[in-house]
Amino acid sequence: MTKRLILTLVVMAAILGALGFVKFRQVEAAIAQGASFQMPATAVTTVVAQRETWPSTLTVIGTAAAIQGVTVSADLPGTIDKIHFESGQWVHEGDILVELDIRQERAQLANMEAQRDLAVINYGRAQELDKAGVIAHSEYDNASAQQKATEAQVGDIKAAIARKTIRAPFTGLLGIRQVSLGQYLAAGQAIVALQSVDPIYVNFGVPQQQIAQMRSGRVVRVTNGDLPGMAFTGTITALDSVINEQTRNIQVQATFANKENKLRPGMFVQVELPVGQPRDVVPLPASAINYAPYGDSVFIVTQMKDAKGNTYRGVRQQVVKIEGSRGDQVAITSGINPGDEVVSSGVFRLRNGAPVQVNNTVKPGNNPSPKPEDS
Repeated sequence: MTKRLILTLVVMAAILGALGFVKFRQVEAAIAQGASFQMPATAVTTVVAQRETWPSTLTVIGTAAAIQGVTVSADLPGTIDKIHFESGQWVHEGDILVELDIRQERAQLANMEAQRDLAVINYGRAQELDKAGVIAHSEYDNASAQQKATEAQVGDIKAAIARKTIRAPFTGLLGIRQVSLGQYLAAGQAIVALQSVDPIYVNFGVPQQQIAQMRSGRVVRVTNGDLPGMAFTGTITALDSVINEQTRNIQVQATFANKENKLRPGMFVQVELPVGQPRDVVPLPASAINYAPYGDSVFIVTQMKDAKGNTYRGVRQQVVKIEGSRGDQVAITSGINPGDEVVSSGVFRLRNGAPVQVNNTVKPGNNPSPKPEDS
């Protein structure tokens, strides 16, 4: 019995030893394989860095504003008798927009004109009688005052009639009509918005450090993403007298020609201001930049060696300094040399020393003045 037990233990020990040896060999092989493992190359696109001269500009956000803009409203209460405009119509100064019902005023005018005519006749008679000394001079004064009072009342009614004919105060573009025929208007009730849009203002703020360069007559340029391929050139016409305490910006106003009415009041625009001498930069596609809180960087493709001394194409991460952008490009002022091959897409999958495979069949946009195909 004891011999059988010992034999069983020996057999079990042999089996466990064999299994352990096999497992040991597997682990040893896995370690060897891991030591020789190489990450597969990541497919990327690249661009060769080139130096260019860019103008020194400050880009800020601006808002278009009408040189003249009002909401045309009723001066006196009344019922709308005629409407002479359509929504979105271009009108000239003095054009009639709305006529209110003036039948009551016309009746009052006829009555007052009759009283005025009578007062004129009485004044003429009193004047002759006063010269003859037949009446007291006070009666002549009363007749003169009555004639002047009725004349003033006639003028007052005529003015009320004129005020019920609502005209365009200046040349401009009408908005959407807010009234209907036959509608009763209270005094001051809105009828339609009127904006003078050619020329047009653009208001924007610039940091206080740039005040010395914001002079009247200086040329500025504005663009809008909804108007691709279009740029408007104008001049600075006014600077605010105070600096905003919260932003430390000063408000600047520029005037632009707007003959095609492309710029509308309230529109968001990008304003480009020349602020210094042209500078040498290395423009790269915005997709090439790896943005990070500790610093922006790019990946430069170069020849590298692995642990065994084998050569491969890999990437080296390089911190760069960015100053400004234009279209699809950003301006690099340090960290890149002309001729460096820089990864332009796929940077989020890379790390320092990673192998790459360059495929430039399809490349990201790299145009300083892009024009979308669907524009």
